Amino acid sequence: MTKKKQTATASNLRFPEFVGQNRREVRLCEVTSESRVRNRDGLPAKAVMGVSKVLGIIPMEERVVSSDITRYKVVKKNWFAYNPMRLNIGSIARWHGDEDILVSPDYVVFRCVDEPESGISPDYLDQFRQSALWDAFVSEGGDGGVRIRIYYQDLAQLKISLPTPAEQQKIADCLTSLDELIASQGEKVKALKSYKRGLMQQLFPREGEALPQFRFPEFRTQPEWDTLRIAELKPFVTSGSRGWAAYYANHGSLFVRITNLSRDSISLDLTDSKFVNLPSGSSEGVRTQLRTHDILISITADIGIVGYVDDSFPAPAYINQHIALVRFENAKVCSKFVAYFLSSDDVQRQFRLSTDNGTKAGMNLITVQSTPLLLPTLLEQQRIASFLSSIDSQISAEAQKLDVLKTHRKGLMQRLFPLPEEV
Repeated sequence: MTKKKQTATASNLRFPEFVGQNRREVRLCEVTSESRVRNRDGLPAKAVMGVSKVLGIIPMEERVVSSDITRYKVVKKNWFAYNPMRLNIGSIARWHGDEDILVSPDYVVFRCVDEPESGISPDYLDQFRQSALWDAFVSEGGDGGVRIRIYYQDLAQLKISLPTPAEQQKIADCLTSLDELIASQGEKVKALKSYKRGLMQQLFPREGEALPQFRFPEFRTQPEWDTLRIAELKPFVTSGSRGWAAYYANHGSLFVRITNLSRDSISLDLTDSKFVNLPSGSSEGVRTQLRTHDILISITADIGIVGYVDDSFPAPAYINQHIALVRFENAKVCSKFVAYFLSSDDVQRQFRLSTDNGTKAGMNLITVQSTPLLLPTLLEQQRIASFLSSIDSQISAEAQKLDVLKTHRKGLMQRLFPLPEEV
């Protein structure tokens, strides 16, 4: 396969102290070198690692480690390793540990040339490999075949416009600080979600019980929750019709899919939405048009994901056969409370048990209607729903901050490591 040569040209964003300083045009092979050092020192099997796109370098599962690891390659601190079959999807990582590790003999291992004035910093290269320029190169490089294999000799042809070591470190430090901020914000979002799950376990009765572990003070003298099934409340339950995919269009009415539902929240995520032009005179469209306070439940593929149609939802909107709609018209039921209840761990476990193959099976409307509910008084339902909704709002606000940080980082990367045609 002919490789398209690409060059990392000068950035269009530079720190003031480096403006006007020249950069060196180099190939990656001029500032890095491949290592083929084998396990001659007898490192143990527990030192064998793999590379994950998301998690970086991680311990390899024992079952896939060869009984003879003498040919496994050694990776030292600040060296890079990758599987040549998976580099084009981002599976490359730098080793940060002080102790040497091993990777499969099929992996590529390389290190940065350690020269104070003309080398490349591992910190800088670690950031550069996350740039659009790197992605563009590795997506076109390699020796072809069904799965592109990118060996060191292929990667080595990448051209880089390299700043001075001081500027390299400044860029790396800036992006690393931002990475740490993003990681911290991500942990905050994760902690809030965990906090919410823990609260839901206390706010809803455990399986086989009629009272929760925690009740708001004003309801502690109230009686036990009523046990009944969804069908006993006589709701309107339906799903959309088949074949609506044929009417997908760039305009029209909102078409809610399973991908718009989330296990983290009952709110519907419409950032990746589809629109449908319904056929004229379609009675199905009218029958399954969504209304405020409707509850949506996925009934195929990943079953049991719950969504709720709130007051801000755009209209008109529709669902297909993969989603069940539950609409209560009973004055004693708070639909939002039911939506939270159905998303609780105990009910989700019941949804999975209702099918033969767990989350990858299907669930019919009869199963939905036979789902057991535990209901306190309407006021207590509303209190619980409002409380959980406020936590969801906090999670959403913090998640938006995380998205802003990620967007900011992406913009910085584009300006610090622009594609040649963007300069």
